[in-house]
Amino acid sequence: MFTRSSKSFNPINQGSILLSIAGFDPSAGAGLLADIKTFEANGVYGMGVVSALTWQNDVEFDRVEWVDVARIAEQVTVLLRRFDIRYIKIGLIENAEVLTRLVGFLKASIKDLVIVYDPIIRASAGFEFHHDPSAFRNILKELYCITPNIPEAQWLFGSEDLHARLEEESETLNIYLKGGHSEGDTVMDMLFVPDHTYVYPNDRIPNGAKHGSGCVLSAALTAQLALGHDLPTAAERANRYTRAFLASSPTLLGHHKPLVA
Repeated sequence: MFTRSSKSFNPINQGSILLSIAGFDPSAGAGLLADIKTFEANGVYGMGVVSALTWQNDVEFDRVEWVDVARIAEQVTVLLRRFDIRYIKIGLIENAEVLTRLVGFLKASIKDLVIVYDPIIRASAGFEFHHDPSAFRNILKELYCITPNIPEAQWLFGSEDLHARLEEESETLNIYLKGGHSEGDTVMDMLFVPDHTYVYPNDRIPNGAKHGSGCVLSAALTAQLALGHDLPTAAERANRYTRAFLASSPTLLGHHKPLVA
């Protein structure tokens, strides 16, 4: 006997299933919809749980309505009854307390969990979500990797000698620093891991600014990890995927195409 929720009769390759817990952006440029597009283009099956409803487009952000952490957990629980999910990307989240409770629930529910967290502090249209960086610092150590851009990293860790601080933090936390907010013709993404820093330089792309590009990078990194790549290789491939996304359109909304090997 078996029920519809039995994992034994799962029609999807379990190793290829990823979950995004993120906000719903109606423009599909960022958040949950962008993550799902990125997962699929990177060759994995994407599932999604809503952490927030937003009223936005690619240039405007009107407001956000948060989903209670218990309701987030309930959405995840239904999926776990049917699917084995190990790799999870977390995006927009209400606050550090919600993130802490959510991570605790996920770790208690999933063996060998890998969480990639994109610490979204401010929407690209300017709406600020968080105001107290110290509240996040304890929970970050429970994650596998975070993917801040330069302003987010400065907000979390301080702006003075940022690279030295990230090298110090990387002894207990992998950090992929997105370099798009830097100046100059070269964009330098950097991966900080214990005892080493990897650099992924690219020429800046004309009209390359995209709504949701940070979400795309973080989701691509999660997908590449799920495909079995080590972190430096996954980071290089995610960087390459995101670069193609940035070059895909002259507008603020990019297109998702499969990564060329």
